[in-house]
Amino acid sequence: MNFILSQSLLASIMPIFKPDEFLLNILPKKRLLGIDHGTKTLGIAISNSDMTVASPIKTIKRDKLKSDLSKLISIFDEYDITGLVMGWPLNMDGSIGPRCDSVRDFTNSILKKRNLPVLLQDERMSTMAIEKPMITADMTRKQRSLRTDQLAACWILQTALDVLKKKM
Repeated sequence: MNFILSQSLLASIMPIFKPDEFLLNILPKKRLLGIDHGTKTLGIAISNSDMTVASPIKTIKRDKLKSDLSKLISIFDEYDITGLVMGWPLNMDGSIGPRCDSVRDFTNSILKKRNLPVLLQDERMSTMAIEKPMITADMTRKQRSLRTDQLAACWILQTALDVLKKKM
């Protein structure tokens, strides 16, 4: 499920788009970047150039905002990123909480450095969706903790790609 901000909130942080508009604002045969925004880490995933498959690439340990943004800009350049899919941490009842405020502020900071179209993707249940297979694979807690953030970013990006594919 995608979530779109109200028009009043959009004014300050454009370009955040609905899926249809997002597709019109990304370049073909380029890649999308998915981010799972956390207070301590950023999970990072990338799509293939056909925008059909998401793959986890790394977890960035959070530092100062300037450093975090610098690392992201390097990834944007390295992978020729055309759009950004941000995990949107709605409360389980679908309401917006303080975590959404944090993601919105971080996204706004990214947009000040790089003008990319952004899609907010509902990330409810992402941790549960990726934890279960890792537990089934008998991974230790430590092994799971090293992969959780980037796999959550991958899940967020893949769910967005699946929605976008239906719109193409």
